[in-house]
Amino acid sequence: MPNSKRPVGRRFTISIIGSGRLGTALALALSKAGHSVESLVARRQSSSRKASRLLQHKPLALSKNKLTSIPASQILLITTPDDIIEKLATELADATRTDTGRRTVFHTSGALSSSVLRPLADSGFNVGSLHPLVSVSEPILGAEALKNSFWCLEGDASALRIAQTLLRSLDGHSFSVSAENKPLYHAAALMVSGHLTALVDLAIEMLASCGLSQSQARRALLPLVQSAVGNLQIAAPATALTGPFARGDVATVERHLCALSNLDRHFLEVYKILGRHSLVLARKRGMRPVQIARMEKLMQ
Repeated sequence: MPNSKRPVGRRFTISIIGSGRLGTALALALSKAGHSVESLVARRQSSSRKASRLLQHKPLALSKNKLTSIPASQILLITTPDDIIEKLATELADATRTDTGRRTVFHTSGALSSSVLRPLADSGFNVGSLHPLVSVSEPILGAEALKNSFWCLEGDASALRIAQTLLRSLDGHSFSVSAENKPLYHAAALMVSGHLTALVDLAIEMLASCGLSQSQARRALLPLVQSAVGNLQIAAPATALTGPFARGDVATVERHLCALSNLDRHFLEVYKILGRHSLVLARKRGMRPVQIARMEKLMQ
């Protein structure tokens, strides 16, 4: 009988600078995929030790002031906040000048390009960025979510080849954008992640104004969110759109606006902004122009 197992493929030695939620989730996922996570670095060594304890083969736990002690891993992953990546790249370049052999470094920022890693590129590293389209709020569940996920890649040709090989081990899917489009790409990701969370919180507040507790409102709304996501998995947004904007139900929208006028102004502003775009989708699905015009007037 032929072997049905997926080929093992190339495995890398990896060090991760940044032992927060994403860095730790990546360490777990990559270790389970067969890569050797050699070291974890955090601002405080206690944080990197905590992350290291989660892995079966305990990586070296280092503090940020021990960059010269990072092993000469084939891949360095920088998973720190965006605003320190450029400074960290300079410090890493200084700390690794005596290394031999060409290595690769990636950062995981969605908004920044690999240009912030120029000091490392000048030191002989392949440089790139890889950003997972996954919301990681906790490392263990995050590690599972990273498998089969989509990743945005950008960087030099050698870094892109290595990134694609790395992601194949996670059964990942990748696409690339140009360096100048990274901020727009990341804004799109934020719209369906962080902003979705903010939108759900607004809806929770609205139900709380109806008398539900916060926990009751969240439990009631989440299945609705999941059903909307389910619709999007099988249909384009114009087809998946439901509710009064899809039906052209002017009277219902008028009632909504009246109710929202009793709340803080930003509830009404968000409703109208999203309503205007819902009408764009409604036009695509063939709503009559007279209905569109009436509802557009309400959204002004």
